[in-house]
Amino acid sequence: MADVTLNGTPTTPRARSAWQRLKVNRNWLGLWFMLPAMAFLVLFLAYPLGLGVWISFTDARIGRGGAFVGLENYEWLWDDSVFWLSVFNTLLYTTVASAIKFAVGLYLALLLNENLPFKAILRAVVLIPFIVPTVLSAIAFWWLFDSQFSILSWSLRKLGLISTNIDFLGDVWNARWSVIFANIWRGVPFVAVTLLAGLQTVSPSLYEAATIDGANRWQIFRYITYPLLTPIIAVVMTFSVLFTFTDFQLIWVLTRGGPVNATQLMATLSYQRAILGGHLGEGAAISTAMIPFLLAAILISWFGLQRRKWQHGENND
Repeated sequence: MADVTLNGTPTTPRARSAWQRLKVNRNWLGLWFMLPAMAFLVLFLAYPLGLGVWISFTDARIGRGGAFVGLENYEWLWDDSVFWLSVFNTLLYTTVASAIKFAVGLYLALLLNENLPFKAILRAVVLIPFIVPTVLSAIAFWWLFDSQFSILSWSLRKLGLISTNIDFLGDVWNARWSVIFANIWRGVPFVAVTLLAGLQTVSPSLYEAATIDGANRWQIFRYITYPLLTPIIAVVMTFSVLFTFTDFQLIWVLTRGGPVNATQLMATLSYQRAILGGHLGEGAAISTAMIPFLLAAILISWFGLQRRKWQHGENND
């Protein structure tokens, strides 16, 4: 049966205009709905990223444009010991903090998933470190780690465990472990709550069947909880690694990269060279050098998800 247009002229589906086809095509309709989000991503993510990469190939400084200098900024960084120290600090900071956040967060998620008294209150308490502004958290830790007025040093002295105050932020390795601890304290709630949401999706019947078959708690976790939680773990750890790798506020408020660049991360060094030092090209080159590490984290997560296709009834082959 032929379609009828507004003027009464019969048309066939083939004679419809492109606009009419778009209105009835679900794929094209989805594209139209995605356009605002795409425009937002291009304007606020893709364009600044592309501009930063371009600036890294110039000698731009604050107050004036730069000329194209090719790989000169990257060659300078290749011979810069402070840059390589910041790479080491960033990898150490990200690896240790992310691993501990995952372990502690998983433990808290498993604990909060049990039938505990005041469970709702406990979940709210766990969220507190994550909802407190980063700068306020950093200032609180700055007081905790103060070389003269630290409550930690005072408590240990009263217990007779130490004779002098601990120089948390003045010693190279003490400063590194201190900022890692602060990052762990702030990041654990995100991991714990996200994994807890994943645990809520696991069917209790699976646990009941495993218990009837004689499985102990470790076997239940290994063969049921962990495999079903793996996609959530891949996603949450990707975000955790990205947030930790690009951390700036916590480090800058606590140590500003000191002492002697012991806590200088790539993000703080980029800010120091570009904004405080005025060398926009060099700072942009440091920021651009972070991209391969971030892409590696995303790809590891992506392939980790692909390996778990069997959970959705698909074949890995």
